[in-house]
Amino acid sequence: MKHKDKDGKPLTHPDKRSRKVPVAILFLVLCGFSFYLGRIFCSEKEKFVVNDVGKKDESPQETEISSGSGSSALQIKATSFPECSPDSQDYTPCTDPKRWRRYDPHRLSFLERHCPPMFERQECLVPPPDGYKLPIKWPKSRDECWYRNVPYDWINKQKSNQHWLKKEGEKFHFPGGGTMFPDGVGKYVDLMQSLIPGMKDGTIRTAIDTGCGVASWGGDLLDRGILTVSLAPRDNHEAQVQFALERGIPAILGIISTQRLPFPSSSFDMAHCSRCLIPWTEFGGLYLLEINRILRPGGFWVLSGPPVNYEHRWKGWNTTIEEQKSDYEKLQELLTSMCFKLYKKKDDIAVWQKLADSSCYKKLDDPDAYLPKCDDSTEPDSAWYTPLRACVVVPNQKAKKLELKSLPKWPQRLSTAPERVSYVRGGSGGAFNHDSNKWKTRVKHYKKLLPALGTDKIRNVMDMNTLYGGFAAALNDDPLWVMNVVSTYSANTLPVVYDRGLIGVYHDWCEPFSTYPRTYDLLHLDGHFTAESHRCEMKYVLLEMDRVLRPNGYALIRDSSYFVDAISTLAKGMRWSCRKEDTEYSVENEKILICQKKLWYSSKKSSR
Repeated sequence: MKHKDKDGKPLTHPDKRSRKVPVAILFLVLCGFSFYLGRIFCSEKEKFVVNDVGKKDESPQETEISSGSGSSALQIKATSFPECSPDSQDYTPCTDPKRWRRYDPHRLSFLERHCPPMFERQECLVPPPDGYKLPIKWPKSRDECWYRNVPYDWINKQKSNQHWLKKEGEKFHFPGGGTMFPDGVGKYVDLMQSLIPGMKDGTIRTAIDTGCGVASWGGDLLDRGILTVSLAPRDNHEAQVQFALERGIPAILGIISTQRLPFPSSSFDMAHCSRCLIPWTEFGGLYLLEINRILRPGGFWVLSGPPVNYEHRWKGWNTTIEEQKSDYEKLQELLTSMCFKLYKKKDDIAVWQKLADSSCYKKLDDPDAYLPKCDDSTEPDSAWYTPLRACVVVPNQKAKKLELKSLPKWPQRLSTAPERVSYVRGGSGGAFNHDSNKWKTRVKHYKKLLPALGTDKIRNVMDMNTLYGGFAAALNDDPLWVMNVVSTYSANTLPVVYDRGLIGVYHDWCEPFSTYPRTYDLLHLDGHFTAESHRCEMKYVLLEMDRVLRPNGYALIRDSSYFVDAISTLAKGMRWSCRKEDTEYSVENEKILICQKKLWYSSKKSSR
């Protein structure tokens, strides 16, 4: 029989009441113990231990570095990284021909980025080719390079009649020819300028060349004040991008296939295809829709080669005049449906302009429209492993200064705060100007620490984690160009970079970059390891930097003392020489590490 209290409720047995106290105490004890364990494991997460990937010294040296803030110390084992095989001299991890058979050949998607899983990543130093020499300096490099630096004969043998390049003795020479301009790129661009006056007066500043060959078009435009990203896949035209970068011309590995290119929407003022063999009207116009996405309203798309001027050229294209006429009509229909108009046409060159008029884009709301308008499910700027979609990305109709003619002309454009800076969280005209002034001060200090900066010793530069492109802007008057990289895990500021007339890409530094080995003279980082060391292991980022950096090239690393000392320890194992310097304001907990990669040759024999 249950006991009841005065309210008639059952009473708890005294023995049962007495058992509740130890249970509660046990619960509190377990919570405290869990908290203690959590502190141990959390502190362990703050430690970086780099395992030796080569032969260990007889007494491996371990360096313990205090962060200076009372937290756990970094523990770094001094490691000598081994050499990669000599056959890896042109190793591009995410576009490796040895792995192509694993991927779908449909639409050449095997040529896109396919990075190796962690257990397949190489932990070694990529050697230069036998006989490698320090690159020829700009501007002479635009016209010639050392054969042993890019020892590939395929283009020379297959394209000699088109004057892409010519091997003479120890050098490749670049006459400036191309499939559609065998008489020289200069005359070709002169004709283009006569069709597009904005190429002469600073209106057009940024361009992309799809299927760039050896980047002669982009190289010629540099003297005309136009900065071009030359784009080509790693394919049977061996080392197109490597030739471009060896010449000192901006370029990256890439292909329009199944994924968006790593650029924001409305980026480029002009896009160009010179017989690039991209099937523009196939697959629902997917490839041309991607050009539409990255081209600024009011910008120009230039096409030379099939099917342009088919009336006079069709006999040389192994086709019929009827087929080429049909292809041209399909292309024109597709472009019209995307709100492009035929701007001008002469000889082998046709120019279309992307309209900025909202009335055309409103027609895309019609269910019977030739192409649908993209809905809001995909961000227009989303461009990192983002699939292509068969729909038209409509320019932001709220933006009043997105159209090409609304932007200041170059070079005023460089220092004018773009409208899209306000789209960035915390962004404003004031923040933009503050960033620009900050980098002017920093670059002045950098040049004192690294006298080579601003001279012909440094041509190809990468800012590995830029905000608004301030570092590049401060170097604008120097004989170099900067590839601005915006992390896919940071604020989307790349549109601002393009709006001010600079170039760049999205990238995640947990993965290798889309370039060949030995293609940059200077790599710059500002607080990268502080921001992203929780995601990307320091060792792999540094090994990728070593792959990308030219012999005798520099890494300029600005970060907290906590990371700078650790980086210096790892750098010794990569055959870098480093020194630590104070910042311009001698801030105690922030330092600058200046490293130089040494020139060395493989101790192993190549099978090539």
